[in-house]
Amino acid sequence: MSMGWPALLAVMALVVLSGCASAGHAMLGPARPAIAPEQVRVYHVPPRRYETIARVHATSAVGFGTQGQTDATIERLAREAAKLGANGVLLMGVNTMGSPVGVGVGGSSWGHHGGVSIGAGIPTAQQRVEGIAIHVVEE
Repeated sequence: MSMGWPALLAVMALVVLSGCASAGHAMLGPARPAIAPEQVRVYHVPPRRYETIARVHATSAVGFGTQGQTDATIERLAREAAKLGANGVLLMGVNTMGSPVGVGVGGSSWGHHGGVSIGAGIPTAQQRVEGIAIHVVEE
């Protein structure tokens, strides 16, 4: 059973676009017991009193640079902070890294017959979000 060219091209495009998302941290202070990610608040301006726990970062899967992709990456950042017991993340930056991804299908045969080649450049983007995992001290 053979796969037609359009189906093969679609499968290859999905494989290329399924880039890995990740998250990580570098400790700057003591961790606390883990909390639910829903309890982590994202701050754009530092709160009045807080303790620093770690630098955190998250990257998205390869996508098309949408707001939904950014939101999902910030949620991934909050999940990483929650693992460290942080009840807040001080957002330090959101960066979009983009590049065209080439997708191609080709074929050829030995002898009298020629080959077929199909290619396309698909503009994609990956988000990287960085922040500081913090424990906000209530007054």
